[in-house]
Amino acid sequence: MKYIIYTDGGSRGNPGPAAAAFIVKSEGGEVLAEKGAFLGVATNNEAEYAAVIKALELMVLDYKDLKSAEIEVRADSKLVVEQLSGNWKIKNERIRVLCNQVKQLESNLGKIEYKYIPRDLNHEADLIVNITLDNQKVF
Repeated sequence: MKYIIYTDGGSRGNPGPAAAAFIVKSEGGEVLAEKGAFLGVATNNEAEYAAVIKALELMVLDYKDLKSAEIEVRADSKLVVEQLSGNWKIKNERIRVLCNQVKQLESNLGKIEYKYIPRDLNHEADLIVNITLDNQKVF
């Protein structure tokens, strides 16, 4: 089975109040899960990483047979996609810690690919981020 995960993170101020969100879809486009989480104070990049972490945590906890699954994570953060794909170096220590968390979660999963998408193709996850920031709680 193939899963498509849309992730987004945002911070109002940098750093400032931040939230992370994700949507898990089947290959056919059916929404299987969606969630937003208020993070407190964080940077935009930390929020983007938190969205990936929260999505992969859900996958590991709630789905079976993921070693044979394909997972495509789509994000509008070029930095996150390139760093998680191993194409860009990580210079910030806090981001390095978040990247290591993602890599630990990946060890429970099958094939995983990170794909950059333009912001206008990530509007559903962006909407959840903004609702979460407005309410400052889990969506």
